[in-house]
Amino acid sequence: MIRILESKAMGKVLARRAARMTEAETAVLPILEAVRTRGDKGLLGYARQFDQLERKSVRVPEKELAEAAARLTPEFRSAVEIAAANVRAYAERQIPKEYSAAFGPGRRLGQIVRPLDTVAAYIPAGRYPLPSTVIMTAVPALVAGVKNVCIACPKAVDEVFGTAHILGVRQVFQMGGAQAIAAFAYGTKTVPRADRIVGPGNIYVAAAKKLLAGEVGIDFVAGPTEILIIAAEGDPKFFAADMLAQAEHDTDASAILLTTSKKLAKQVATEIERQLKTLSTAAVARQAIDKNSAIIVVKSLDEAVGLSNDFAPEHLSIHHEELIPQIRHAGSIFVGPFSPEAAGDYASGPNHVLPTSGVGRLRGGLSATDYVKVISVQHLDAKALAKLAPAITTLARAEGLEAHARSVEVRLAN
Repeated sequence: MIRILESKAMGKVLARRAARMTEAETAVLPILEAVRTRGDKGLLGYARQFDQLERKSVRVPEKELAEAAARLTPEFRSAVEIAAANVRAYAERQIPKEYSAAFGPGRRLGQIVRPLDTVAAYIPAGRYPLPSTVIMTAVPALVAGVKNVCIACPKAVDEVFGTAHILGVRQVFQMGGAQAIAAFAYGTKTVPRADRIVGPGNIYVAAAKKLLAGEVGIDFVAGPTEILIIAAEGDPKFFAADMLAQAEHDTDASAILLTTSKKLAKQVATEIERQLKTLSTAAVARQAIDKNSAIIVVKSLDEAVGLSNDFAPEHLSIHHEELIPQIRHAGSIFVGPFSPEAAGDYASGPNHVLPTSGVGRLRGGLSATDYVKVISVQHLDAKALAKLAPAITTLARAEGLEAHARSVEVRLAN
């Protein structure tokens, strides 16, 4: 049964278990090197070993994508179209705006926005294949104008391949693990080199992304999924359902409820047990609930918010909208009793690729801005340059960069 603890025990609960990252990095290093030096041969060797690849190439033919789409049910296709439309509408609002404006006489500044050339999305297919992640990673890239949107999935899953086809993504590769990340980072004859790799994955995928960051852009290094709920009152069935929805992802997942009500704490704990009895994924969820989850009774909602900000949860569910101004760190926020985390996972619009392991202190979830570059533009006339010249030349010479100073003075001498 889930633990019910006082807030003084919070430290141990919120201290995330250190991922076996060092061990994983050691394991993936030879894989990365093999793909870097041997290209497709190295990639295919590991794809056959780990992904049970049988085809001659990791590239999935377009005909196979179309056939997978044709096998999808009308209900599934409709769900994809609804979710994709909502994700697209939200992503369109995220694109930075171009502008050009006067910042004083003769000094015109602005910015242009350009998409990345090639991006790659990793789509897990372990315990649960995730066609929803195809939507969440590909649609914002398409909105941003990326020409080459690529997808890697280690298994031939109709829902994944078919969703890619519905969205118009044709560069699909059946490959997984560190070898897929390496192929996109270095490029091979078959797999294009990506400017950025996005999407969730297991610890070996995370380790590969961490080691190759800099060689290729990444979204973030993800750890086990997590939800933190803050509530003083509400329906125990809702809270239990949300916690189990997170727990069923993985045995390392965590679900935490912070509440000021001891009565609610007990009701939710009882409800979790009741719902587990009929949950098809109970074998996984039970371990996550028992090992990594807790209900913690806090003194006040202010204390709860402070603890949440320290934790920077991937998913933050709050049933009191007035708390939003106090929230500083979270991957995504779900407000009110009818905003379950599952809505964000699939169809409400915001992205479900979110920062875990405290990375919410640094950034929010994946967005259309991850697929574009904002490039500054500046245009000065002679008078504007002359006005800035004293500041420029003084700073340049203070740094010992004489040619910088002269590059300004030579223009003013004419």
